[in-house]
Amino acid sequence: MVNKNKTFKMLIAKGRLLPALGKLLQEAGLIQEINDQAYIIPTTDPQIKAKLMKPQNIPQLVELGSYDAGFTGHDWVVEKKAQVEEVMDLGFNPVKIVSATSKTNTLSFLKKKKIIVASEYENISRTYLEEKGFNYHFIRTFGATEAYPPEDADLIIDNTATGKTLRENGLKIVDVILHSSTRLIINPGTKKDPWKREKLEEILTLIRAVLNARERVMLEMNVGTDQLEKVIKVLPCMRAPTVAPLYNGTGFAVKVAVKKKEVPQLIPLLKKLGATDILEYEFRKVII
Repeated sequence: MVNKNKTFKMLIAKGRLLPALGKLLQEAGLIQEINDQAYIIPTTDPQIKAKLMKPQNIPQLVELGSYDAGFTGHDWVVEKKAQVEEVMDLGFNPVKIVSATSKTNTLSFLKKKKIIVASEYENISRTYLEEKGFNYHFIRTFGATEAYPPEDADLIIDNTATGKTLRENGLKIVDVILHSSTRLIINPGTKKDPWKREKLEEILTLIRAVLNARERVMLEMNVGTDQLEKVIKVLPCMRAPTVAPLYNGTGFAVKVAVKKKEVPQLIPLLKKLGATDILEYEFRKVII
């Protein structure tokens, strides 16, 4: 029976993090269809309440205890100096926080004068600049930071996935300051509440099941009696393959879950060892 007095509240990041994150949570069966123009997200569990929020705001709201958990970028956890626990790195939207300047500038030249630095990341920027010994004036930006040099800033600190946008704007990377990706964060008090801790584990189990499934496929094949042991020896299965005798004792049906990256080398080898009727199909969830 559902206890209507219990609620697990979580935040989901809007913007560039949302497409991959929304797809994951839908495949996990945690949320229904997302309308990024609405802030309240329908969930499949009446005890889970979900809301869309800018990733910059999520760490502090989770730290304050307004929400039990949230999905946001590691960069914003660091920037906001939020006292939260990162319980899962989803690996989505990997970016680097970098310092960059015009291609004609050098680091030694920048250190000889007071420079203007532009960034959305004030705390990360000031920590980096002071550690490096820069004399600087800081400008807080609100997007399009790469447009500031050379007229309006000598150095910028920004996030980049490939560096392409920086290069297109005549910039070069000086330093890599931080690596970031999408994380699931929780308030430190979430685990102290037995009910919330259990609900968190349910959420983590479903998410891990989808992520595991994305990495694996099922291979199914028929193998003759004489070839069975040779085939079994080369199968990189999760536990042990499923082997069942075929009708009339003509051989065996073998099923095995393997990582997708192993399939291109594995299928030709299995065929060479005598496996026939090889089928490959995907999972929706895999619980290990």
